[in-house]
Amino acid sequence: MLRSWKLNIVLKSTSGLAVYLQIAQQVIDDIQNGRLAPATAMPGTRELAAHLEVNRKTVVLAYEELIAQGWLITQNRRGTFVSSKLPSFSIYPLANKLTSVGSSIKIPLVADYQTHPASTQSQAIIDFNDGIPDTRLIPFDILSRAFRHALLAPSKSNRLGYGDPKGVLALRNAIATMLNIERGLNVDADQICIARGSQMGIFLAARVLTKPNDYVIVENLSYPPAREAFRSCGANILTVGLDDHGIDVIALEKLCRKYPIRAIYVTPHHQFPTTVMMTAERRLKLLILAKQYDFTIIEDDYDHEFHFSHHPVFPLASTSHHGRVVYVGSLSKVLAPGLRVGYLVASKEFINQCASEVMLIDRQGNSVTELAVAELMESGEIKRHIRRTLKVYNERRNILMDLLQNELGDFVNFDPPNGGLAIWLRLNDGIDINKLVQKALLEKVRILPASLFSESLLDINAIRLGFGSLNATELAAGIQRLKRAFNA
Repeated sequence: MLRSWKLNIVLKSTSGLAVYLQIAQQVIDDIQNGRLAPATAMPGTRELAAHLEVNRKTVVLAYEELIAQGWLITQNRRGTFVSSKLPSFSIYPLANKLTSVGSSIKIPLVADYQTHPASTQSQAIIDFNDGIPDTRLIPFDILSRAFRHALLAPSKSNRLGYGDPKGVLALRNAIATMLNIERGLNVDADQICIARGSQMGIFLAARVLTKPNDYVIVENLSYPPAREAFRSCGANILTVGLDDHGIDVIALEKLCRKYPIRAIYVTPHHQFPTTVMMTAERRLKLLILAKQYDFTIIEDDYDHEFHFSHHPVFPLASTSHHGRVVYVGSLSKVLAPGLRVGYLVASKEFINQCASEVMLIDRQGNSVTELAVAELMESGEIKRHIRRTLKVYNERRNILMDLLQNELGDFVNFDPPNGGLAIWLRLNDGIDINKLVQKALLEKVRILPASLFSESLLDINAIRLGFGSLNATELAAGIQRLKRAFNA
């Protein structure tokens, strides 16, 4: 197929991002900017490789990544095309501007929501939690050495006093480097605020963004503490449905026409709790709606690293979103939830407002922990730890899927999750989910019914089954106990 144009891709040797990922990211940018319309024919891999003066395998890897993420499709004997399912990113007129980011008048409220029961219950109970990591996998010798350095060096130079409420600069620099190289963002340390886990990051975003009676949208199955964070700031919570492709953007647009939406909270990479990955066309439509109706997207990428099917998908924050995406990430699941290290990424103005909120809560974070984690990131230890644990968690995922198929196949069905540390288990019709939860506890196994994640606490015949914190023996024992509960 003849083409009278060439892709304007500029490769940077100083980027730090792998060349094939640079190609993929720039193709995505061209799609979102409208330069590559849906159904546009892409240049062949040989042609593009010659134009960019790179190995053809590099272009093949980039195309495979874009196809896996849903941006491109292949047609037999015809070539590769931009997916025709993607909406056209034309210039939409902006709705009347309602409020500016961070200009809200704050009313201090106390968040008083119910937390999940602790997973450290009786040793006899096997806990299929919501997807927490296994702290037994932590390289404690390396971690303890980093904490020793974080304590000794600053104390000798009298640097363990009050610091920047945005967090230790060394950690913010390390996170910025990681995000730019591995997730396609383009940020610096001044666009990052360290928080005590992603939940604090969500709360800070809620404080800066919302004022009483603002409208905030969450999916009808979502992370309960996130909903409560916005509600504690006086927001009116609206819900929107989702399916196997992510958020229902048609229903979302209807809400946008009816209400002045201030923000939407989403988990597009591994939707919480269903684990589905938002498709490229839904992501693009979400960004279009954010521009058209002038609302902010809070993107919670709580377990980005644990993706099994292909390279993790680039976040919404990696796109040209014109300041409409606040990105929330966490290192707690990489290391341990108890270490409480999360972060927000946004404009410098937004981050400065977050720092002002931090001053009201706790003055600053834990500088010793932040210095230790910064050392682990700079030395590459965290990267090596992620590679090791990714293999372990993938093995556990496969073990659990085999157990579910062989032992519970008559009662449940599921889709293999592309990533995350949990499986969304759908129960067959006729099974009483509430009775099952009770029977399971009698068998000394704890499960989380879908109603826990529903805004209206509806009885939904599904379970979020976390596997990350359980080894092969524990998984097998837990499924046998759960099978007895089903049979009962």
